[in-house]
Amino acid sequence: MSASINPSILSADFVNFEAEFATISDCDQVHVDVMDNHFVPNLTFGLQMVASMQRITTKPLDVHLMITDADKFAIDYAKTGAYSVTVHHEACLDAVATAEKLRSHGAKAGLAIKPATNLEEILPVIRHFDRLLIMTVEPGFGGQLLIEDTLAKVAAARAHLDSHELAIDLQVDGGITAENIGRVAALGADSFVAGSAIFKATDRNLEISKLRDSANRHSH
Repeated sequence: MSASINPSILSADFVNFEAEFATISDCDQVHVDVMDNHFVPNLTFGLQMVASMQRITTKPLDVHLMITDADKFAIDYAKTGAYSVTVHHEACLDAVATAEKLRSHGAKAGLAIKPATNLEEILPVIRHFDRLLIMTVEPGFGGQLLIEDTLAKVAAARAHLDSHELAIDLQVDGGITAENIGRVAALGADSFVAGSAIFKATDRNLEISKLRDSANRHSH
């Protein structure tokens, strides 16, 4: 399976999304970081903006909810037509029930964990999800450097998914660049969120191609 490159629009120009989306037309999905300035120390955009994004792009929206009470609000994002909605293990009371509701509204269900969260906490329930997102930086702001200590979790997650024959996307988000994506792909990740690495590039689609090619060459 080819690597999925999902640019994070956290690094885009928020006042000109339609033009920004056009510059990343070769991506696989568009990663949308929804932040509430409570679960994470940043505020981005909410439900109405995500609904508007659906109208200006044909790309699947990969919505990442960095919000409190994710159980309560996740379904509204699925109703916008989002391809996938990822909630944080740390922000859910019953992530499995939320996953079932997301699927009932046509969205893939993802589960994310912060760098400090032990992978073992979510392994018993991961079979109920379509995507596992391992944060490789502290969620909240773009442009951070990848935290090396998180990569052991990527390898451990891949080993678990393979040993249990679980066909689940293993996504990484944070500090992904053309210089390190091959190394992360070799550990077993197959879906990559990249923000500043793509949006700082002069030719963003070319950067997407470089990232995808490197990931595919090194995939496990």
